[in-house]
Amino acid sequence: MATPTSPVTLSPRASEEVRKILTNQTIPDGYGLRIGVRGGGCSGMSYILGFDKLRDHDLTFDDDGITMYIDKRQGLYLMGTTIDYHSGLEARGFVFENPNATQTCGCGSSFAA
Repeated sequence: MATPTSPVTLSPRASEEVRKILTNQTIPDGYGLRIGVRGGGCSGMSYILGFDKLRDHDLTFDDDGITMYIDKRQGLYLMGTTIDYHSGLEARGFVFENPNATQTCGCGSSFAA
């Protein structure tokens, strides 16, 4: 059985930062990086990024050894998205580069599709 292709890709900087978090924080066994969307935010939808356990409706993906959980109902909104990590003075944190976003807010944490 073929492994499904993830709708989301982590940049090398984002992967490095996730690994630092996994090393420095107490993340329970069996948890993976949850990536998703939810209604809300100034542009209509907000991104979800955090560690969570596998849930019903989740698809599991691997990106460079990092287990990612994405609710299959949300994958369409994330198709082709790259998550990067910025550590400069003007921007700091995880940044979603979503080709499906027709509008984004100034902070980049919400979008409209």
